[in-house]
Amino acid sequence: MGGPEYIPLAQYHRYTEAEMEQRAAEFYSDIQRRRTVRDFSKNPVPRAVIEHCIMATGTAPSGANMQPWSFVAVSDAAVKRRIRIAAEQEEQEFYDHRAPQEWLDALAPLGTDPNKPFLETAPYLIAIFAQNYGVLPDGRQFKHYYATESVGIATGFLLIALHNAGLATLTHTPSPMGFLNEILGRPSNERPFLLIVAGYPSDDATVPKITKKSLDEIATFI
Repeated sequence: MGGPEYIPLAQYHRYTEAEMEQRAAEFYSDIQRRRTVRDFSKNPVPRAVIEHCIMATGTAPSGANMQPWSFVAVSDAAVKRRIRIAAEQEEQEFYDHRAPQEWLDALAPLGTDPNKPFLETAPYLIAIFAQNYGVLPDGRQFKHYYATESVGIATGFLLIALHNAGLATLTHTPSPMGFLNEILGRPSNERPFLLIVAGYPSDDATVPKITKKSLDEIATFI
């Protein structure tokens, strides 16, 4: 059995230290503008934008390069309506019976509730699925290692790609999310990981007044 095949690292570009610092600072300045939005415009987003963002997401690293993810970009109004109805049913159950008071208290400053109109208003819903195992053409199954971690990294790529393209986003995780498999016709080896709402913010969009932790609070240099 032969070993792995390697090719030259031809696409890496090294910057000067000054360029590195400038690029890092500019990226921080841009990404810190990103906010979770719940008020979306109905204005359509070109499909090519979503396609390129998902292609960028597909470049994310994954365990053994198994790429254990699938993305379903939903723009069809009827499908979005079905997703909203199912999600709000789960959210109502969550707020009424499943959520501990401590979690409800943590959500209170954000003003969230079981009503999710953005699931219909926004032009795109992107459902992210994690593949617990792969399936060979002959039907045999093989394990995907670090699937959750890999899909989590890819999700971060997608959020950044959408922001870079000029879109607002919201991450939505109704629990459980099994209804997404049924509505979107996904196979049994896939489990819903997260739902990203993407589009333009409405003209009157507002966001909670919050802050982020400082560098000293989130990082230690040794």
